[in-house]
Amino acid sequence: MSASMTDAELAAHLAEIAGRILLSVREAGVFEGKALGKAGDETANQFLVHALRAQRPDDGLLSEESKDTHERLAKSRVWIVDPVDGTREFGEARADWAVHVGLAVDGVARVGAVALPGLGTVLRTDRPVAIPPAPERLRMVVSRTRPAAEAVSVAEKLGAELLPMGSAGAKAMAVVRGEADIYLHSGGQYEWDSCAPVAVALAHGLHCSQIDGSPLVYNQRDTFMPDLLICRPEHAEKVLALL
Repeated sequence: MSASMTDAELAAHLAEIAGRILLSVREAGVFEGKALGKAGDETANQFLVHALRAQRPDDGLLSEESKDTHERLAKSRVWIVDPVDGTREFGEARADWAVHVGLAVDGVARVGAVALPGLGTVLRTDRPVAIPPAPERLRMVVSRTRPAAEAVSVAEKLGAELLPMGSAGAKAMAVVRGEADIYLHSGGQYEWDSCAPVAVALAHGLHCSQIDGSPLVYNQRDTFMPDLLICRPEHAEKVLALL
């Protein structure tokens, strides 16, 4: 790994390698059920944490799978990672799980990469691609196990088709990939659930905010984030008005 690698290149490289590691853990065939999810989380987390500390020692770091010491609060640049976003989907060998490697600068999700190992792809902030044209009927991604009431209500009012899906990163990237038009979540998340996906979505020209229209702010002492809206920019005003 070159020391001259940009932040975006580093994020994409680490997300891709972590994804490969996770696939190897699952394919080893020595873990099942919750034990598989735990092994994947811990293994990928160790890799990401050690790699980021080696490559960006002066930056802060927040990971879902590591104890938060709050030292990051004094930093302008903070890496926010989720080693396995969608542990259940990972354990079930589905494709809708992700690896998140994001960088917040002064509280804003600036750089990031989201690996979708089950699909063999990595979406990144430094290589935005054109989003395919939307079909006539709107499509909204929602949780496959507990769709948010607000999302279902807005979808009904818009006449949008509901697309059940697994992890937050997979749902956000479905909008980036042109497979959906709106991702609306109101059930509560944490900073690692959305930092990298939001950075990637913003780089692709999408609208990203809380469901009241306020900006998403990262590297807070309390890492809980109540809600999220990622959508094609032409739909943002109408969705926010309905909310």
